[in-house]
Amino acid sequence: MFKKIGLVVLVLAIIAGIFGYAKYVDIFQPNVPETLEDPFIKVPTGTDFDGLTDLLYSQGFLLDSTSFRWVADQMSFSKRAMRAGQFKIEPGWSNRRLIQHLRGGKQSPVKVVLTNERLPQDIAEKVSKVIESDAPSILNLLTDKDYLADKGYTPQTVMSVFIPNTYEMYWNSSPEDFFERMIKENDKFWSKKNRISKAEKLGLSKQEVYTLASIVERETNQASEKPTIAGLYLNRLENNVLLQADPTVVFATGEFGLKRVLYRHLEYDSPYNTYKYAGLPPGPISMAEISSIDAVLNREDHDYIFMCAKGDGTGFHAFAKSMAGHNVNIANYRKNLKARGKR
Repeated sequence: MFKKIGLVVLVLAIIAGIFGYAKYVDIFQPNVPETLEDPFIKVPTGTDFDGLTDLLYSQGFLLDSTSFRWVADQMSFSKRAMRAGQFKIEPGWSNRRLIQHLRGGKQSPVKVVLTNERLPQDIAEKVSKVIESDAPSILNLLTDKDYLADKGYTPQTVMSVFIPNTYEMYWNSSPEDFFERMIKENDKFWSKKNRISKAEKLGLSKQEVYTLASIVERETNQASEKPTIAGLYLNRLENNVLLQADPTVVFATGEFGLKRVLYRHLEYDSPYNTYKYAGLPPGPISMAEISSIDAVLNREDHDYIFMCAKGDGTGFHAFAKSMAGHNVNIANYRKNLKARGKR
């Protein structure tokens, strides 16, 4: 009798041991493959547990979804709201380690690279490629008059928020999160190198400095002459002379592929056309590099009022204090073009 009882106990113990070991395996043994083609998973906002499990399995992060579900139940993970964001998954993780990371682990940031975008829609398109928010949602925010007014901007000046750089942020950032971050980075930029006091000495706001810098940005690819060009335009502003900046005409017409501004373009009626309207345009005509912003703030002091491309293929300009000198530079420009077979 006792032998039979002992045998039954032994069998039950073996079964319990096998079951216990199986559950130990489910919890602690690797369930993430040893090699991952892409270690990053993006969990969209609003994803539930079933959606997360399907996402993990379909993208190759789980060897077995059944054990993952069981462990998630034991850890009360399946009953919680799933965190959105981008997470880096390490090869060979157990179900337990994977769940711990998805529940409370650090998100992996994405990189938002902003360089020389021209329009808010360009910003929206570029940013939407690396964060969860789509381009229309971002653009709607960047053109929302009431929202921008609350932040001290208008749809015309909003481009002055963006300082070219590479920024790390979370993938699930909302359009508001993105813009708030850009404002903080803008404030940080202006707080350095006495930039605010330099702008005040010029009699310009930060947004006006940025607007002028965007014109300088589009006038030349040569960083060394940016302070000279900035000084020239500031001379014109100080003397109530029309800026007559070709890049503003290009922006006004929207013909961004325009290689040469013609007389008919100069007649285009737009507040951005500085051949027709005095002073600065209503806002930036593109993003401006830091070198262009600092070129305005550290303008070169001179008496130049006119400038003309040299036409020698270097991308540099010739400057003049008078119309007579400007006419000489124009003649040299045409001569250089002819010598290069461009006319």
